[in-house]
Amino acid sequence: MDTKSKDLQLQYEGFLQTPFLWNGKGVYGLQQFKNSSTKTVSYTNDNPQKLRLGKLVERFVSFDLQQQSSINIVSENIQIQQEKITLGELDCILNQNNNPIHLEIIYKFYLYDASVGTIEIEHFIGPNRKDSLVEKLTKLKEKQLPLLYSNQCKEYLKSINIDISKIEQQVYFKAQLFVPLNDKSIELSTLNSDCITGFYINQNEISQFADCKFHIPNKHNWLVQPHTNIKWLNFNVFTKLASEFLEDNKSPLCWMKLTNGEIIKIFITWW
Repeated sequence: MDTKSKDLQLQYEGFLQTPFLWNGKGVYGLQQFKNSSTKTVSYTNDNPQKLRLGKLVERFVSFDLQQQSSINIVSENIQIQQEKITLGELDCILNQNNNPIHLEIIYKFYLYDASVGTIEIEHFIGPNRKDSLVEKLTKLKEKQLPLLYSNQCKEYLKSINIDISKIEQQVYFKAQLFVPLNDKSIELSTLNSDCITGFYINQNEISQFADCKFHIPNKHNWLVQPHTNIKWLNFNVFTKLASEFLEDNKSPLCWMKLTNGEIIKIFITWW
């Protein structure tokens, strides 16, 4: 297996092992998809180069669903247009046990910041503070899911023999959550605590880990469960590379190998 195929397999396995952000209808009344897939298989799809991470995850979800006998994918990445203007896109329409489902697919990385908002779901923001969990949930609730009921979409559903009165809307929302270094014991009540993957620190807190080894994975490898089969960076080399991201107002995800051999996923924030 070449390096690209190995990386892809590890990315797929990391995606599979990422928990759903909640179960049932616990958040904004959005029904989380019930996935029966548990076993890891070899990922055999040939993906085009340079897919964005979100698009790669959509490929992984599609491949995973195809392994399940109870599921039949009807269509994917459906552009809904009105006079050549794209109104939006439906990620996936499938039948599960002959029940039609419109499925929106989301995979996110969020950091817990108690200074933002007042309730649990409001505290989670993107690593670069550009987006938040609440923004994504609001977009799903107010824009992406209602698209199904637009006149243009009704015409499309009719063309593929789907009865709009019978279709259910669900989300396939997985996430990796990171908590502050000084508050690692945060207990979540609304969201799934199993999604807590590691912690984050800002650049002023890095020095306390000077005796650790580091690795900065590329964006697709943010999905990967940390392993030892890589070249580790010493603290000096790592801080020089990390500072290039931080100066650009980008918070890199890193693997940190402690002196006892334990490997942890962390974000270094510029803010």
